[in-house]
Amino acid sequence: MKKKKDTQKVKKEEPAVPPQEQTTSRRSFFRRTWGWLALLAGAELTFMGLSFLGAGRKKEKKKAEGNFTDIASVTEVPKGSVFPYRSGRLYVCHLEDDGFIAVSLVCTHLGCSIDWDKDKGEFLCPCHHSMFDIRGVVLNPPATRPLDYYPLKIENGRILVDLGRPVTRKHFSKSQETYA
Repeated sequence: MKKKKDTQKVKKEEPAVPPQEQTTSRRSFFRRTWGWLALLAGAELTFMGLSFLGAGRKKEKKKAEGNFTDIASVTEVPKGSVFPYRSGRLYVCHLEDDGFIAVSLVCTHLGCSIDWDKDKGEFLCPCHHSMFDIRGVVLNPPATRPLDYYPLKIENGRILVDLGRPVTRKHFSKSQETYA
């Protein structure tokens, strides 16, 4: 009997390449790079979203506490006059009935800064000529509502105004005034 020759080929094993000599393909390099960049972008987006959602809570606390700023002494604002407080973007008005009101210097028409005309006793918007009386009530359109006002209180002869946010109003009422 004849012996059969092995027809099976013996596979040669390739020698293992040590890790130091392995090369990264271009495709796998970019895949890993894009993965890390996507992870970084997701982390940034999450951080910004949480910051945006948490920002309103801080304002709510601040608004609840009140952010009253000392503006002037009651004696510094004579009856029938207006005291500008430009850094707070408001005017403190001492009305003829001895009441005080702090009105915004921002026109309710398009947001221009209004000026006090002492001779006429009126606020005038230089952009579109809206006019307001000393209480902020519209005298001449195009403005359709009175000037916004700031909450005001008087303590120890000092005028304190809450600069947190002006109060939007549709009409003037005596409740918006503060008396010494």
